Amino acid sequence: MSDLRDWAEQADLTDPLAWVRERFDLDDGVVYLDGNSLGALPRAVPARVAEVISHQWGRLRIRSWSESGWWDAPQRIGDRIAPLVGARPGHVVVGDSTSVNVFRAVVSALRMTPGRTEVLVDATTFPTDGYITESAARMTGARVRAVRPEDVPAELGPDTALVLLNHVDYRTGRLWDMGALTGAVHSAGARVLWDLSHSGGALPVELDRHRVDFAVGCTYKYLNGGPGAPAYLYVRPDLLPELDQPLTGWCSHADPFGMEPRYRPAPGIARARAGTPEIISLLTLDAALDAWDGVDIAQVRQKSLALTEFFVRCVDELVPGRVRSVTPADESRGSQVSLSCVDAETVMKELIARGVVGDYRPPDILRFGFTPLYTRHVDALRAAEVLAEVLS
Repeated sequence: MSDLRDWAEQADLTDPLAWVRERFDLDDGVVYLDGNSLGALPRAVPARVAEVISHQWGRLRIRSWSESGWWDAPQRIGDRIAPLVGARPGHVVVGDSTSVNVFRAVVSALRMTPGRTEVLVDATTFPTDGYITESAARMTGARVRAVRPEDVPAELGPDTALVLLNHVDYRTGRLWDMGALTGAVHSAGARVLWDLSHSGGALPVELDRHRVDFAVGCTYKYLNGGPGAPAYLYVRPDLLPELDQPLTGWCSHADPFGMEPRYRPAPGIARARAGTPEIISLLTLDAALDAWDGVDIAQVRQKSLALTEFFVRCVDELVPGRVRSVTPADESRGSQVSLSCVDAETVMKELIARGVVGDYRPPDILRFGFTPLYTRHVDALRAAEVLAEVLS
């Protein structure tokens, strides 16, 4: 035990991201390992939101659409997210939910791939992605097949229009090879849509490098944008001129205040917008993204791997034979560790009661998310210690 503690304390002393933890409002005595569901509150957010409400809305009112930059917020905040997902400015827009953006991307891909009517969906996907794809397929006359990510290259065919994949499996934490799978999809003449909800902000994502067609992601996990924070949508640069998205609201019009009776799409990523942006939640996210100022995403990944590897080591030593990790032991993992455990739901409730907050996924998964911006190695050790207490 002393060896584990010495190692954890030394790792925290030499952690190049240790200074970022002070940017978050965290409880003493609580180990928060559920940032893969809802990120912690950045300290700068409450004052900024109060200013938005009291001054921008309260005093400037309608003038804030221009004077406070409300109108351009979806693109401006998208540009702040872009470097975290390997995209250039002007190709990420923020707004609506992940579900809405999945629908927008699926229908767009089908419209932009004429003559093909099949959509392959990650069989292990987060449920809403599958639900939305099935609905979009019914509306467009397409059909959907569920395929495991590792089987995608063998399952692609001449009728495949789109493949929807999760970058990190939300249950197991498995990280899929974006470059290899995107290349396979493109070789078959199809398009790819990646859901980055469990990778954006946790590890480097290289959308432009791999020529990904579409990507979506939420901002309330590793980006700490707050509950229900708006999601983001990425469209590959060369696809923007032909983007034919299904939600052609007034904010995606070439002249939104011209009030023309017929629709003309706006140039650039603005054509992926729809209706009036959700200003207060957008600007909450904008404030939360200040926590990333000066942060190197490569260091985030290094710390993520170190934290998850150390946690598994602690569990192996303190809880031998009582749980089993279903998360890959090599670097093909995101920033979480999932443990298979008997009576997992009850175990997680007890962990939370003792100050270690993770979450449970049926039927037997204890899920622990490690947010490198504020999680320490001593937190990983403490979580393993409490797990040993509960299981004993």
